[in-house]
Amino acid sequence: MKAPALPATLTRPPLALSVSGFVSSFDRFAVSPMLVLIAADLNVSLAGAVAAASGYYLAYGLTQPLWGLLSDRVGRVRVMRWALYGAALAGAASALMPALGALVVARVVTGACFGAVIPTGLTYVGDTVHASVRQRALTDLMAAAALGTALATGLGGVVAGLVDWRVAFTVPAACALACALSLRTLPEPARHENAGQGMLHNLRTVLGHRWAVLVFGLAFTEGAIMLGAMPFLATALQHTGLAAAVAGLAITAYGLGLWAFAKLVKRLSGRWPAPLLMIVGGAQLSAGFAIVTVHVSVPAVAVTALLLGGGWSFLHSSLQTWATSVVPEARGTTIAFFACALFVGSAVASWAAGPLAQDGRYGLLFGLAAGAAVPLTLVAALARRRYGVAHPPSPRPE
Repeated sequence: MKAPALPATLTRPPLALSVSGFVSSFDRFAVSPMLVLIAADLNVSLAGAVAAASGYYLAYGLTQPLWGLLSDRVGRVRVMRWALYGAALAGAASALMPALGALVVARVVTGACFGAVIPTGLTYVGDTVHASVRQRALTDLMAAAALGTALATGLGGVVAGLVDWRVAFTVPAACALACALSLRTLPEPARHENAGQGMLHNLRTVLGHRWAVLVFGLAFTEGAIMLGAMPFLATALQHTGLAAAVAGLAITAYGLGLWAFAKLVKRLSGRWPAPLLMIVGGAQLSAGFAIVTVHVSVPAVAVTALLLGGGWSFLHSSLQTWATSVVPEARGTTIAFFACALFVGSAVASWAAGPLAQDGRYGLLFGLAAGAAVPLTLVAALARRRYGVAHPPSPRPE
């Protein structure tokens, strides 16, 4: 029996959706504090081990258009369920790989599958929550992902250091299987009246929309700055001689900051305009990376991670809320390209930063991120203000 379609009446994401986002984030961030251990265990350089992370991010990003087109065509829940089944298989395979090349392949497949979860979840929220309260619902989803990030960065290094780095790949694989099974009871959202006109039509609609293309460019830049540089916070600490477990615990402040600031953004959204939220978030990003540009230590990295969590909560939640509204008739495709741009940017930046990390030039690496956050923030805030003037929000229905 087919589950009933949901109208846009929800005020928060379903629990199964939040748990799936939690697991996806855990898997994505668990590798950061383990890169040095993976390099030592597989007898490869740190720059080589980074390929396991950058390959994951690249696959996560490049497969987004496919997932988005499929979710617009066959349904949000169906796409998430089958992607989670694939992530469970590929994640389990990652824990068994004996060499770097095989590990990179397994992580690429895992990233491609987990890549469907959060963006499709965002689309689900966009379909079922009215625009006037959507950012609050999206921050709930972000808070669940933040807890996954916090546990991954904290426990990933601890598990890898005290047990084995392969265990950190096994746990999210098992959880992905459980999530896929739990999503069987989640109903599909109601489809937009112009949906179902074909994948090529949705593709042309989204890529031909100038505001959508601008949002994708901002997402690419944000991913390059934030997700491209942040994984090197743990390796910078390990470069000073600290154990992976200690480095991972310091980065836990990111997830905790993300969770706490997401709650604050939920209160402020609707009171503060989106451009102001973006400015606050961008300022935190720049300040956070500036701290570790000057000095790398456990307290400095912890403060930086906390600020990056705040920056992500304010800036990224505003960008993704914008993305859910810019082309509503092809929302799944839009969110997919948004996520694609975000993670392709992170993959390109992490690949480019690998040699700097290998040489221990973390001051330059983090300094570039701090500087690039300034123009990103200004362009995002100004563009969002212009968009708001041209497209005033509709009143919430009674």
